[in-house]
Amino acid sequence: MRVGVVLLPEYAWPEARARWRALEELGFDHAWTYDHLAWRSLAGEPWLGTVATLAAAAAVTSRIGLGTFVTSPNFRHPVPWSREVMALDEISGGRFLCGVGAGATDVDATMLGRPPLSPKARVDRMTEFTGLLDRLLTEDHVDFSGEYFAAVDARTVSGRARRPRVPLIVAASGPRTLRLARRLGDGWVTIGPEGAGDEARWWAGVERLAESMDALEPGPGFQRHLSLDACPGYSLSSAARFAEMRERAAGLGFTDVIVHHPRAEGVYAGRVAVLEEVAQLRAGAAGGAEGSRQP
Repeated sequence: MRVGVVLLPEYAWPEARARWRALEELGFDHAWTYDHLAWRSLAGEPWLGTVATLAAAAAVTSRIGLGTFVTSPNFRHPVPWSREVMALDEISGGRFLCGVGAGATDVDATMLGRPPLSPKARVDRMTEFTGLLDRLLTEDHVDFSGEYFAAVDARTVSGRARRPRVPLIVAASGPRTLRLARRLGDGWVTIGPEGAGDEARWWAGVERLAESMDALEPGPGFQRHLSLDACPGYSLSSAARFAEMRERAAGLGFTDVIVHHPRAEGVYAGRVAVLEEVAQLRAGAAGGAEGSRQP
């Protein structure tokens, strides 16, 4: 199972650079950052731009996948965003992963002076955003007129972008978004059920979502990402807890799990030593599996 780590864009670059490099050196498969203008309890703290952060991370790494967790239609438009996607993929040497979601309901939902949307409207907007982005990354001379977005003869001229396009990892926790992920996504990411009051309810909701995705019969190679830190209780409180959660996710058919880099205090508070221990356990398990295949 692949493991990814979210690194919030809150650190001065010398510190952030060391953390992005360390994630690659520790052997993690992918690394992500949030796409927000500000975020929840950290809205009054330093918060840097997503694209510049990922471009800089691409320049100081060479192997690890790099992605948005997840792109927000709250303040993105598919036409300019498609250019950023192609640029990030070019700069990273084909390592960019474009997570796409409905847009959070917290501070950046109204920061540009727009009224908050209903849950249905947020999914409607996400559907437009994802469909238009898919076209912009695969077609030329794109015209589109929707309720939330429009494009007039949008050009897509890039001989170096991945074919058919950069992978889209679509966030989904309900029937409509699950179908959207199946239809347009190269993968699916979920935070599980909203409002789960305890861990048992959260895992039960995750199981139901996994069964719903199974019923849609995604093709081979379809990625299934589970954000472990949406579960009540931090996944990296100990290496043993992470290992138990990872195995449970694997049993539900997930191909990837995602955790958050430990912070000194507040949300995701923890110890970097646990992240390093998780990396060592993964390396040991991979080595053991390789050894078991030896004649």
